Amino acid sequence: MVVIAPIGDMLQRGRFGRTTIQARDITNKKNLLLLVQLRWLAVIGQVLTILYVQFVLAIALPLAAMAAVLGFLVLLNIVSLLRQSRRQAISNSELFLELMLDVGALTLQLYFSGGASNPFVSLYLLQVILGAVLVDAWSAWMLVFVTSGCFLFLTVRFRALDMPHAHGELLGLHIQGMFICHVLAATLLVFFVTRIQHNLKARDSRLAELRQRSVEEDHIVRMGLLASGAAHELGTPLSTLSVILSDWQRMPQLGADPEIAGDIAEMQSQLDRCKAIVSGILISSGDARGEGTIRTTATRFLDETIGEWRESRSPAVIDYSNLIEPDAAIISDTALKQVIFNILDNALEASPGWIGVVTGRQADTIVIAVSDVGPGFAPDMLETIGKPYRSSKGRPGGGLGLFLVVNVIRKLGGTVAAENGADGGACVTLALPLASLATGGHGEH
Repeated sequence: MVVIAPIGDMLQRGRFGRTTIQARDITNKKNLLLLVQLRWLAVIGQVLTILYVQFVLAIALPLAAMAAVLGFLVLLNIVSLLRQSRRQAISNSELFLELMLDVGALTLQLYFSGGASNPFVSLYLLQVILGAVLVDAWSAWMLVFVTSGCFLFLTVRFRALDMPHAHGELLGLHIQGMFICHVLAATLLVFFVTRIQHNLKARDSRLAELRQRSVEEDHIVRMGLLASGAAHELGTPLSTLSVILSDWQRMPQLGADPEIAGDIAEMQSQLDRCKAIVSGILISSGDARGEGTIRTTATRFLDETIGEWRESRSPAVIDYSNLIEPDAAIISDTALKQVIFNILDNALEASPGWIGVVTGRQADTIVIAVSDVGPGFAPDMLETIGKPYRSSKGRPGGGLGLFLVVNVIRKLGGTVAAENGADGGACVTLALPLASLATGGHGEH
């Protein structure tokens, strides 16, 4: 028992690290897409501004050089979109590099259009604010230093503009440019920072969900270790009892009494069942899917599972309809069989007189619905379905059945839904993707 806690803690810490990285990677992908959108707007805005200055204000600009910068931004966007579409994670350094390239492009455009005297020089502040929100602290401070250095550079080195306007007109044009820059920067900031905050909130929500899931999976790991250890410990006494019963069956004085002989046979039957259960636990805890797997079909697997449950539980009435069409090849899964047994046991306990089971196929999903005519779920149970130790039965340690059901189905990429009927009773529905059943995948979906 002392081994369970360290193993569980190590697994939990490992999952916490993976969930944090996964949530951050998803957020970085979304933020890179926002940078791409911002860059498209920047390209369009620069094209319009250059055309306005060149042909309306009659201020000569180095069109070839400025067009080359625009071409670089377009190429950078194409590369960024290709990078964003791949499955690999996007790091803080990549986002920082994207922002630095934007700063470099802005510096070149300002260099060709008057340097620090250009009213659009304040767009450096937009890059710094985006950096403060998108990247790590050290990267944001680097942007502060780099943009400040670029600003100072543009005060001494730039391409002077040939201005065919009087001094008063230049001041007015500068103020107009500052106003346009202010409106543009403020609008972009509000729009994109709001989007970025939404991404961050989604990341935090996803991270909280994954951490909760990690805690639940750690709980299952502990239970699995405990069950596996108990199964190993039970093997010896069960084998001893089996030997004793075999000896009793061979004793003439016991075999001569029909009542005692019948009791011994019943004890042997129940003992064999206990040994089968223990063997199933050990196989489930040690068997890797894909090694020694049993290939079957969805129809045959469900028919055999329901038939086995009916034979062992002997319910009063079970209405079973298998409507899976067309049939599909799957791998027989001991854990899934136990899940179905668990749901049927709960339904039988709530409704001893009748149980309904309907299975079907919706596109690439197998659906299993188990209904009963019992009292149904309490409202608080429906809200917390699948949480451990949430049970209406009032037994200490109860409520683990649906908890295990939800986690096993989730590992298979499926979902569990529970609802009460309008005329009483309850229905639990399992939805399982055929892809995971066919390949035996237990990964998260």
